[in-house]
Amino acid sequence: MQSGPRKILSAFALIILFVSVLACGSTPTALPATNTPNVPPMEAFTPTFTPIPLYQVVNLVSNPTNDAGTSPVYTVQAETPFLQRSEDQRVINFNNEMALLTQEEIAKFKDNVAQTQPIPGLAGSAYVQKYQLLSPPGNLISIKFSINIYIEGAAHPGTHSRTVTYDLEAGADLSLAQLFKPGSNYLEQIANYCIAQLKTRNIGFEAFTSGAQPLPENYGNWNITPDGLLITFDEYQVAAYAAGAQEVVVPYAELQSIIAPNGPLAGFLH
Repeated sequence: MQSGPRKILSAFALIILFVSVLACGSTPTALPATNTPNVPPMEAFTPTFTPIPLYQVVNLVSNPTNDAGTSPVYTVQAETPFLQRSEDQRVINFNNEMALLTQEEIAKFKDNVAQTQPIPGLAGSAYVQKYQLLSPPGNLISIKFSINIYIEGAAHPGTHSRTVTYDLEAGADLSLAQLFKPGSNYLEQIANYCIAQLKTRNIGFEAFTSGAQPLPENYGNWNITPDGLLITFDEYQVAAYAAGAQEVVVPYAELQSIIAPNGPLAGFLH
């Protein structure tokens, strides 16, 4: 048996051990709080996607048309601009318009051919259509068609032009008036410049001045080019036949005061 003092010491040791166990399982003392940086709340991020401009997607190619007839004899060779690599409705509208223009011109040619009488020894009638893309790379597509026609029995062939300036982003043709400020005298300014230029040429302009007067029908053939507004006057319009068709480039600087500031030509002003 253990003596009384030894029992007391054993009991005291057990109490110390029990208190130590409770201390180990207790909640740790909280550390002093430190300064937390003041971080602003994050704003919700919404990704934005910028579509590729349509003019950078499409590619302009030539769609050839070849036809021939024997009674009367005729040949047709036509190049028609065609946008490929997109099924966008604006592209479809452009392609349909170009195809219709070619069909209309060929139909008029064939109507004239049908009225002729074959002449032995002649090669027959001929239709040749070519085009030029005159505008710089971008949203505007400005095209000039040169159409050469010979009708069997005529003294000489004839040529005429058709022009189209198409706003690819809008999916529609541009009119000449849309290039300038509303109410501006754009026809007068264009005509004044053209007349001054034509007077310097040895083309017999004095007898054809009416073809350059500021009338819409005289300035229906126009194109946007890097250097200025190209005006085309067909044969006999402002010159004798021997001089042929005439072209005048009106620099944009000459039209700066009347060009629409947010219009199609705004990017050409410096």
